Amino acid sequence: MKGLLNLFQATMLRWRALYPYNAVHVVHILRPLDAAELAATIRRQLEEFGLTGLRLNARRRTYEWVAGPATAEVCFLPASGDVRVQLDREIERQLNLAFAADGSIEPFRFFAIDCGASFYLGLAYDHFVAGGDSIVRLLRAIADRNPDRNRQPPPRLYPPTYRTLFARQAWPFLKGLASLPGLADGCRRAFRPRYAMASDGYNGYTRFNVDASQQARLDRVASAWGVSRNDLWLAMLLKAMAPLSPQRHAAPRRNTLAVASIVNIRRDMGDAGANAFAPMLASFRVAHRVPDDIGLRDLARAVHGQTNRIKTGKIYLQTLLALGVVAQEWRFMSDAQRHRFFAKHYPVVAGMTPLNVDSLWAPAREGEVALEYVRGVATGPLAPMILALTNAGGAVAVGIAYRTTVYERATVAAVVIAMQECIKGLDL
Repeated sequence: MKGLLNLFQATMLRWRALYPYNAVHVVHILRPLDAAELAATIRRQLEEFGLTGLRLNARRRTYEWVAGPATAEVCFLPASGDVRVQLDREIERQLNLAFAADGSIEPFRFFAIDCGASFYLGLAYDHFVAGGDSIVRLLRAIADRNPDRNRQPPPRLYPPTYRTLFARQAWPFLKGLASLPGLADGCRRAFRPRYAMASDGYNGYTRFNVDASQQARLDRVASAWGVSRNDLWLAMLLKAMAPLSPQRHAAPRRNTLAVASIVNIRRDMGDAGANAFAPMLASFRVAHRVPDDIGLRDLARAVHGQTNRIKTGKIYLQTLLALGVVAQEWRFMSDAQRHRFFAKHYPVVAGMTPLNVDSLWAPAREGEVALEYVRGVATGPLAPMILALTNAGGAVAVGIAYRTTVYERATVAAVVIAMQECIKGLDL
């Protein structure tokens, strides 16, 4: 059986033709590493889930899992020096290491860092094959030493394309057509980050953690302010990015900052999207002038005003309409135009992709798995910085991938400090 790629997957293929478009997940497992056992478990789980023998026809936008023995690479690494630094470097390496472009491809690369009493299990994957929630379920199945106790059904390998979504959500899509001129106008007023070399897609990587007590305070503040957790993170991101472009305040037109957020649309797909391994995604953007004197509370409420309208009216579906238009134009563009298209016509300074692992991973048995879970998601041509927010074990790991031709490492370090200061300063 052959499956058709959905609209977002097809877009990912266009992006990965420019430079690698990968994602990396890492979970900390609290038991000694048995390399032979882990390799055998990985092979067995991939075969049980049917995730072997992938054949991709990029031109026709079709794919097929033809089964057979698992061939995924498993790289075993001894801990060396500061394990946190080693892990970050490995995530960065995996983000920038391309998968095969077409034909018979292996879309998974596993690695394990042996820390003696525990180990980190990592999975880098070609992002078009899977959503982040699907990867969590796969890693959970691999990490579980007693799979019969919590055996998971195989994922749906060939879910319907977004045509099903269009049929189910016809009215929001029709309303979305009316909002496209507003989207275009907002893009014309947004500040454009400077790409020193648009054809260089190298991703740097760093991360910081928000512990459980800080996350609990963040939730309390969001509730007291009448905004969502995601709204507050978007506001903190805008606040942290604002000092990087002071010149926009004097600009007559491009004087707003825009940030994007990924949306999981499985619920909008209904049963057709349930348990599908493929990503079911859309996105939206929010924009604000972010004056120097604005408080975080006011900024978060302004963001909430935008996101509430977007979610209530499902306006995030309009980005899928825009991607459909871009797909028709893409084939007539030169490579140089493709590299600069989104930066020119859909400028955002950063993006955010949230994932709640706690809702997907059952409480661990004592001594088995600590829900320390880290992610990295490549930037692609859409945004020069992507924050992968991962809620796990009551805490949040914030993995930041960024285009090094747009943001220097020192600049990203300053953004991290600014966000940490926002979190420390949260007050009811």
